[in-house]
Amino acid sequence: MKRHALPLALTAALTALVLSGCGDDEKEPTTADDPASSPAAETSDASSPTEPTATVTEEPTESGTTAASTVTVPIFFVADSPQGPRLFSELRAVEDDNPLEEAVAVMTAGDTADPDYRTLFPGGTFESIEYDGGRFVVTTADDAWSSRASGMTKADAELAVQQLVYTLQGVQGEEAPVVVEPAGTLFGVDATEVGKADELSTRGLVNVTAPAEGETVSGSFTASGAASSFEATVPWQVRDESGKVVVEGFATAEGWIDHLWPWESEVDVSGLAPGTYTFVAMTDDPSDGEGFGPTEDTKTIVVE
Repeated sequence: MKRHALPLALTAALTALVLSGCGDDEKEPTTADDPASSPAAETSDASSPTEPTATVTEEPTESGTTAASTVTVPIFFVADSPQGPRLFSELRAVEDDNPLEEAVAVMTAGDTADPDYRTLFPGGTFESIEYDGGRFVVTTADDAWSSRASGMTKADAELAVQQLVYTLQGVQGEEAPVVVEPAGTLFGVDATEVGKADELSTRGLVNVTAPAEGETVSGSFTASGAASSFEATVPWQVRDESGKVVVEGFATAEGWIDHLWPWESEVDVSGLAPGTYTFVAMTDDPSDGEGFGPTEDTKTIVVE
């Protein structure tokens, strides 16, 4: 069971087939029915977006004037999975005057909302980050990040570079290469022109981007994220503080081959008593435990 964290503002613009699950008055598990009449596509354009597009929000001040606006963007962190450390996306609001630098500052600081997530960066910031229309140019303040940090493995270093690449590309909405200057290396990894690595070997195979960690919900809410799960089936559960499953169902993602695909599901919690619960999305495991086992991503929710 995860600890409670304050809710965060987010915008989820993922589109997917919608399925729903609900609990009964006795709070026993119930299963959502799948209204889909045909299986999800098994092949698709690998460039299909799996992250929401950025959304700008203007924040009014107490005097009624408009303060700095914010944009909600995907920031990538690291969490453990059955396949080892993988990247997981978290939707965060940053000021839109320079969202690339704002998002990367959150990433390097490890300022996660979800306590299961962390950063592989050992603290500090970049000197500057720019997108010139064809590539991201990232400038380091000194050579401290040129070589591997103490205790950092080669695999960690490579994943840290991808953490940066995925975040920059997710914020900008462009799959452009990343160039690290002046050294051309980051944690000992060649970064003269580095692109996004394969999602299936880099990202957690299921990711919840809504609800946000610690979000307050009532009645029903829309859960969404991205996944690569067998036959596009994304099971989900709501568990109480003892770990008992009190509501369950599944979503059908838009696909499941080549990369992660958007999924979405309506979750009915109207039959639950007010309190703290955990929403869990997972990959389907047709091997019955013979392989790595299912990947899970969890979010604490507060039911009113």
